[in-house]
Amino acid sequence: MQTSSPAVLRSLMEQYGIYPKKRWGQNFLVDNNILQRISELSGAHTGLYTVEIGPGMGALTQLLAQQRRGVLAIDIDETLQAPLEEVLAPYTNVRLVFADILKVDVEQELARQFQLDHIPEYIVCANIPYNITTPIIFYLLEKCPHMQGATLMMQKEVAQRIIAGPGSKDYGLLTLMTSYYADTRWLLTVSRNCFYPRPEVDSAVLQFTPLPQPRVQVKDEEVFKAFLRTAFQQRRKTILNSCASFFDISKDEAQAKLEQLGIKPNQRPEELSLEEMASLVDRFLD
Repeated sequence: MQTSSPAVLRSLMEQYGIYPKKRWGQNFLVDNNILQRISELSGAHTGLYTVEIGPGMGALTQLLAQQRRGVLAIDIDETLQAPLEEVLAPYTNVRLVFADILKVDVEQELARQFQLDHIPEYIVCANIPYNITTPIIFYLLEKCPHMQGATLMMQKEVAQRIIAGPGSKDYGLLTLMTSYYADTRWLLTVSRNCFYPRPEVDSAVLQFTPLPQPRVQVKDEEVFKAFLRTAFQQRRKTILNSCASFFDISKDEAQAKLEQLGIKPNQRPEELSLEEMASLVDRFLD
């Protein structure tokens, strides 16, 4: 059953009395060419296990399941269980879990569902809703050490923030934190017309490849992350004011440290690279 067909999708939803739910950002991808591209580019063909977040009505799940290894599909919407079980019945290598992804230990669940005595290497595929895009990305990059890659579809504007460069309006905390943990590349732009129901904005597919070690080494990772969060919550502040406030020191002392680093006191946080931010925090911790 090809649920990438709008007619098939609507018929199946009518059969089971279900409808797309806005609160979970349910916009189902109904372009088979895009689905094929995502499946091919995701790395599922390499023989790794796949974790799919938000399988929806199973259009991508079917393609992923045609690869060599198992697929763990996790969705918060329990009303999708019956249609998904029908659609995925031919695939014995798919496991369905209905839960909030942010409350699931993905790696332990993967091992449990496939009765493994170890946590395997795996990839992630997901069409993630806007309201939890950032938490999901941070969860995958921070809490999933066995993940070998993540191919994620999200709103285009969020994708632009992730790949932005210093000094641009889109550059911010999300840019720095994803760069800290992973290499990122833009795979596809997906028109809003490829979804049912049609969303108000276009989407993009990004691929994250986790780094073996964070991109920069810092003396205190928690302080580093806390400073980034604070600095970008107060974007209008100069880096001088951000440093003086966060590290609870005088502006004169903060300015002296910045000048030692070659950073102008009147620069804004969005003008500094990840490497500059790391050097800055380490210097202020001396």
